[in-house]
Amino acid sequence: MHNTLITINKAFTFLLTLLSLTVFGQNNPTKEAQPIVAEDKLLYKSEMASWYGTDLFLENYKDKENIGGYFSYLDNEYAKCIFFSKADKPKVIGAISFDSTYNTNTADVSLTEREFTKAENELYEIRQLALTEIKTDTFFKTYKNTNLNLIPLITGKDKKVYILTGTQNSGVVIFGNDYLLTFDENNKLLIKKQLHKNIIPVNYGGKENKGEPAFGAVHNHLPETGEFISATDICTLMLYEKYAKWEQHMVISEKYMNIWNCKTDQLTVIPRDVVDKKNKDPKKRNKKKSTGN
Repeated sequence: MHNTLITINKAFTFLLTLLSLTVFGQNNPTKEAQPIVAEDKLLYKSEMASWYGTDLFLENYKDKENIGGYFSYLDNEYAKCIFFSKADKPKVIGAISFDSTYNTNTADVSLTEREFTKAENELYEIRQLALTEIKTDTFFKTYKNTNLNLIPLITGKDKKVYILTGTQNSGVVIFGNDYLLTFDENNKLLIKKQLHKNIIPVNYGGKENKGEPAFGAVHNHLPETGEFISATDICTLMLYEKYAKWEQHMVISEKYMNIWNCKTDQLTVIPRDVVDKKNKDPKKRNKKKSTGN
C-alpha cells in the first residue's frame, strides 16, 4: 500500500474519538509509541531553532560568502542554532539561543567568532558525514522546490542524523522523502534508512486562510516504514499544524491507526482490529460514510 493522502470528515473524526476509548485495559500501543514522541520533541525543538535562528542570523551577519552551514541543538533549557565558516577548519561565526517561547525579540544573538565546543564539534562531524552521503549516493532523492534539512542528534551514546525534506513554497507541507543515518561512537555509519518510500506534498489554504479549522489528513505507512507514526511525521506536524490550522493527522499502518492531535500535541494509537470490529457492527456500518483513499 502506497503512502496516500485523504481528507478526514467530521463523522470519521467522531468515530476515531469513540474508538480511542475502547482500547483502555488492552495492550497499550499509545504508551509503546511514546519514545517516538520524545524523539520528535527533540527534532522539533532543533528545527524551530533553525527556522528562527536562520532569519535572525541572516539579518545581522553581512559576510554571506563566509557561511559554510548551520545546525541546531539543545543546551539544557535552551535551543541553539549555530552557523560555521567555510574554512577547512571551520569556526562558529554566529550563535542564536532561544528559550522555550522561541521569541525572536528575546533571543540571544552572538556574532563572536569562536571554536566549536566539544559537543558542537561532535554534531558538526556527523552532520558533515551525512552531507557527504547525500552528495555521493543516489539513495537520497531531491525534488523540485524542496531542500534536504539535516538534523544531527546525539543522546547519550546514540548518534543520528535525520534528514527531512522541506518545501520552498508557501502553503505546502511535505511528508515523506525522509531518512535516518545512525553512527557508532567512532562516527562509522551503521544504518542508512529511508523512512518513507515516497513524497507526500500537502497543500493547505481555503478554509484555513479564513480562520476556519481543517480536520487534517491521513497517510499510510508501508510495512518497512513501521507500524507507528514516525518522529519525522510528528516533527513536521508540530512545525506546520498552527499555520494549517489542522485539528489532527492520522497515519494508518497494517496494525494501527496513529492519531496525532494537533491541538494538544498528543498521540493516540488504536489497534486496527478494534477498528475492524467496529466496522463490522451492522448498525455502525450502515451509518458510516466512506472517506475514499
